[in-house]
Amino acid sequence: MVSLETPVCDFGKPAIEFSLRGVDSKTWTLDDCRGENGLLVMFICNHCPYVKAILERLVRDTKELRKSGINTVAIMSNDPADYPQDSFDQMQDTSRQQQFSFPYLFDETQQIAQKFGAICTPDFFGYNKELQLQYRGRFDESKKLAAASDVRRDLFEAMKLVAETGRGPEKQIPSMGCSIKWRAA
Repeated sequence: MVSLETPVCDFGKPAIEFSLRGVDSKTWTLDDCRGENGLLVMFICNHCPYVKAILERLVRDTKELRKSGINTVAIMSNDPADYPQDSFDQMQDTSRQQQFSFPYLFDETQQIAQKFGAICTPDFFGYNKELQLQYRGRFDESKKLAAASDVRRDLFEAMKLVAETGRGPEKQIPSMGCSIKWRAA
C-alpha cells in the first residue's frame, strides 16, 4: 500500500462531467448530484484503512452538509480484479451497511478518476454552486486511525463556508490516503 497526499486546491477549476452507474443501479451524472449550494465529490473505496477510519463521521457530515445545500457523491475507481473488496457487490454492501445518503458510483474504466486528477482514497473535491473547485483538502487529522471525536472538522467546515460564501478556505491541508489502484496497462 502506497500512501499519498493530494495536491493543493486549484481554485475555480470546473467540475468534470460524468455518467456512472450507482450501487442503486441508476446512472448518475454531475447534474443529478449537484446541490443548491455546491457538491462534494469524493473518491473512496471499501478496503482502504484511511477511508474506514473516517467512514462513520463522513456519513454524519454529508448528512449535515445536505441541510446547507451541499450534496455529496462518492466514486470508487479502484480495480476490483486486484482488490475484490472493492467489487460492485461489496460497494452495495458497504453503502447499505453504512447507510449512505449519497450516490456511490463505480468508475469501472477509471477515466473519471483520471480526469479529476484523483490520486488517493479518500480524495475530496469541494465545489461551489457554480461547480468551481473550492476545496481539495483532508477530512480531518485522521490517518489510518480515527482522530479524537473533538477534532477540527476540516472538510465539514470548509464546505459550510463554500455553502455560505461560494469560496473555500485559503489554507487547506492535503488529504492523505492509499493510492488509487490503477489497472495494469
